[in-house]
Amino acid sequence: QVQLVESGGGLVQPGGSLRLSCAVYGFILDYYAIGWFRQAPEKEREGVSCFSSNDNSTYYADSVKGRFTISVDNAKNTVYLQMNSLKPEDTAVYYCAAAHIAGTTYDYWGQGTQVTVSS
Repeated sequence: QVQLVESGGGLVQPGGSLRLSCAVYGFILDYYAIGWFRQAPEKEREGVSCFSSNDNSTYYADSVKGRFTISVDNAKNTVYLQMNSLKPEDTAVYYCAAAHIAGTTYDYWGQGTQVTVSS
């Protein structure tokens, strides 16, 4: 059974840092792209970052470029999102999702982890 489990969220002051983890069960990362998404109250879900295993490419939304870094630990089957210089507008529930590299849609989603940036 495919399962993605996010962790690492919490409350942090502006300018602080958090590292989110996405532990993957039921498949290996070699054949999947992993995306990080976020959804704030009364706002639509937006893509934040993604990593594609087929060519080791990465993507970052303009709003987080230079502040967030996506990485993967294949031995632990875990994807990370390092978030630095956090801003109040980063406050959201963060989700990780998986898409097969031969596909075009994200088929598997985690339960989400809350990130709150506030003084």
